[in-house]
Amino acid sequence: MASEPVVHVIDDDDAVRRSLAFLFASAGVKARTYDSPASFLKAAAGLSAGCIVTDVRMPQMNGIELMRRVREMGVSLPVIVITGHGDVPLAVEAMKASACDFLEKPFRDDDLLGAVRAALKSASAADPELQGRVGQLSTRERQVLEGLVAGQANKVIARALGISDRTVEIYRAKVMSKMKADSFAELIRLALKAGISAPATG
Repeated sequence: MASEPVVHVIDDDDAVRRSLAFLFASAGVKARTYDSPASFLKAAAGLSAGCIVTDVRMPQMNGIELMRRVREMGVSLPVIVITGHGDVPLAVEAMKASACDFLEKPFRDDDLLGAVRAALKSASAADPELQGRVGQLSTRERQVLEGLVAGQANKVIARALGISDRTVEIYRAKVMSKMKADSFAELIRLALKAGISAPATG
């Protein structure tokens, strides 16, 4: 009989752990909380059902290093990273390290529950609706998006593509609209989920 999926919440903030535990309990989702990456790693071996929700910035070990340690242990649970404002580059690094999603604080309860339910389904196939949004991008819009994923400023993207800063701003607005992103953090999250990578350099 398969194990019941469990959401493993890792955060050094006691108030956050209590809040998330209450949220998941209210939604009928089984959850366990851990006050540090080290305490989770002690229990991680052999876990086969569920997902991980971890803060990206914690003392001793950040969420990215935790993910690497978990993968080294052979645990393949999907990981959702929670990031504070200003930590988006770190969250992007986490996505590149195989996190399945990231949410920027403050996030809505429904957004986290939606991300967790999607992770628990563990659908490996790309989201066709999301791929449809990407398919609407022009070549230039995709180039701009790739630059944004790489963390490049508008002026850097403009110089690389031989266009003006203002033109990059226009393309960026079009990309936000076509990708249906309400914020820059959401745009980057969607792009990474869709498999958009930074432009090759050489």
